Amino acid sequence: MRRLIRWILNSIPRPILQRMASWAVPVMGLIYVGRGRECPVCGCRRRKFLPYGYVTVRDNALCPRCLSLERHRLLWLWLERETGIAKGDRKLLHIAPEVSLMRKFREIYAAHPENYVTADLESPLADMHFDVQQIPMEDESVDIIICNHIMEHVADDRRAMRELQRIMRRGGWGIILSPVDESRAATFEDDSITDPAERTRIFGQYDHRRIYGRDYADRLRGAGFEVEAVDYASAFTPEQRKQYALCDDRIYVVRKP
Repeated sequence: MRRLIRWILNSIPRPILQRMASWAVPVMGLIYVGRGRECPVCGCRRRKFLPYGYVTVRDNALCPRCLSLERHRLLWLWLERETGIAKGDRKLLHIAPEVSLMRKFREIYAAHPENYVTADLESPLADMHFDVQQIPMEDESVDIIICNHIMEHVADDRRAMRELQRIMRRGGWGIILSPVDESRAATFEDDSITDPAERTRIFGQYDHRRIYGRDYADRLRGAGFEVEAVDYASAFTPEQRKQYALCDDRIYVVRKP
């Protein structure tokens, strides 16, 4: 299963994967029927979750019902318990929408669907299609932004961060997550590295352009945000973290004063 998952992720174009996943993953998950893991996003219970990973394949990563990963489950727990997002009364822009979270937000915003907008460069699931480095939206036009695992892909991440800050209303907030290597003091990037295999070896994925270090929050601050790196995983016991299959990643919360 681990080799199959890695081959699928590295061989099939992402837009096709996004269309296939909603029916293919639940079928694959049938082999893990049982109890032991529980998804806090959709309530699915399985003996194990599916493995996932482009290079290093992680066990108990992918929920076979809603397709949430470890970071999605941790983020949803924080959103549900620590914010008022469930009211659905503020305009939310969801960039590169994760299927698991998108389904929850569509439920939340069912009474006011105009307040929930999804966007992506190419995903067939998104409402809008644009490059995050040049967002076709007016200044201060959204209250909440969720933009996860995008900054490591774009050519000019600082420009993309400034664009997100530009369209956020004063008093607004957002989540901008990226993979961060805590062992690195500074972000490493090299635009001369274009070979997919070399990018995978150095950055961890064939389409990544950089690997962030502990200065990631400072890059966000440089765009004009106030930043809080929340260690929300520590709010759970080891047993709960195992049950929900959570990661240890920090949640980077940005605010526009």
